[in-house]
Amino acid sequence: QVQLVESGGGLVQAGGSLTLSCVNSARTFTRLVWGWFRQVPGKEREFVAARGWSGTTWYSDSAEGRFTISKDTSKNEVFLQMNSLRPEDTAIYYCVADPYYRPAWAPAYWGQGTQVTVSS
Repeated sequence: QVQLVESGGGLVQAGGSLTLSCVNSARTFTRLVWGWFRQVPGKEREFVAARGWSGTTWYSDSAEGRFTISKDTSKNEVFLQMNSLRPEDTAIYYCVADPYYRPAWAPAYWGQGTQVTVSS
């Protein structure tokens, strides 16, 4: 059982930084690929970043160089450090997890989402 709970969203000015966190509240120790998606109302959900259990990371073109995904293995918690934020980064950010990562990734587990708003 995997239950993902996000926190850390909020309002930030363009150029600022924000860190999102996600914890598996079920406290299971399943080996998972963790990641983040985002969604703007009226648009499809968009892949942002992912981290495999071996430490391999993947990023969208938009996130590459600005966002960093990391994991605290002792706490079973994953983070998304977002720097140089832009108004177009405004979205609901979802923490996700799945036993595997693959192209056109459709994770099995999703959190409830946390709003990130970047003002210009």
